[in-house]
Amino acid sequence: MKRTIFDDEHNMFRDAVRRFVENEIVPYHEQWEHDGIVSREVWLKAGELGFLCMDAPEAYGGLEIDDYRYNAVVVEELTRAGASGVGFGLHNDVNMPYFLKYTTDAQKQRWLPKMISGEMITAIAMTEPGAGSDLQGVRTTAVRQGDHYIVNGQKTFITNGIHSDAVITVVKTDPDKGHAGISLLVIEEGMDGFERGRNLEKIGLKAQDTAELYFDNVKVPAENLMGEEGKGFYYLMSSLPQERLSVAVIAVAACEAALEMTIRYCQERTAFGQPIGKFQNSRFKLAEMTTETQIARVFVDRCIMELNAGNLTAEEAAMAKWWTTDLQVRVMDQCLQLHGGYGYMLEYPIAKFYLDARVQPIYAGTNEVMKEIIGRSLGL
Repeated sequence: MKRTIFDDEHNMFRDAVRRFVENEIVPYHEQWEHDGIVSREVWLKAGELGFLCMDAPEAYGGLEIDDYRYNAVVVEELTRAGASGVGFGLHNDVNMPYFLKYTTDAQKQRWLPKMISGEMITAIAMTEPGAGSDLQGVRTTAVRQGDHYIVNGQKTFITNGIHSDAVITVVKTDPDKGHAGISLLVIEEGMDGFERGRNLEKIGLKAQDTAELYFDNVKVPAENLMGEEGKGFYYLMSSLPQERLSVAVIAVAACEAALEMTIRYCQERTAFGQPIGKFQNSRFKLAEMTTETQIARVFVDRCIMELNAGNLTAEEAAMAKWWTTDLQVRVMDQCLQLHGGYGYMLEYPIAKFYLDARVQPIYAGTNEVMKEIIGRSLGL
């Protein structure tokens, strides 16, 4: 079924992104997997070509394109190439909306130009050792003292955590007020008391720097407050649908790429004197996965257009995130099985796709939480 949500300009943009990925990322990604981190240089190159923060105003060096389809193209092309270590999606899809919606003109002038150029890499620090999907459970505190805050606490599983120059940090400015006491502070590289822990070793996403962050009496200027004090939980809730849609975009693109390589393998690999794709089990498995992936593609494309129109609800984003990431895990498992013993070898791309998929139902809110969001919307 032909996709209809893109026009000629999107297709030209995709061609440019694909060339960039093939030339500047694919040849180096295996080394980045070994290193556990990508080169900062690739961020600068992406910035030069206009692949970062496309929706930022021209006044700050952006393209001022308020169209999530361009974001989707970047994520899809990275996923198609197996370039799971490059954190552009978090920077563009998750963090940039906060900087656009909840910062002052002065803050935009400080941060946006470097975010657009790739000089400033961003992260968002929500998760703590004792608080994941339950954001009201965060314990990191920020106590106002005159013209600054004193921040104490710890975050974990932070994507772009090692490279990050600016971290949107979820803090409790008034612990007695529950969700109404949550605020967002931008904590920057070099602030005294801000330390990074380990670059965490994961079963997948090997090239993606994922870190622990520690705040020990960090003195953060009050001018680094994002939006209003006590409004952080509201900001997070209003921004999560786009983050969850971004995860769904990755999931469907990964399913499509895995199916493409698996169909090709089943056409070339022989057993008992014929290609393994000729066996009924192989055909049925591939037929099932192709059908489900097509269903996912149609729904996610519809969600992309609903987001562009400002109509995507939290419940619809939760549906997309839950169903597509569960599908992704299932498709990767079955595609690996069809590769047989070779699927278990890391030299075959399907093995990496399999490992990278497992975190998808976990982050951006677990799929169990997604079902809870959907269930509550039904009045249950």
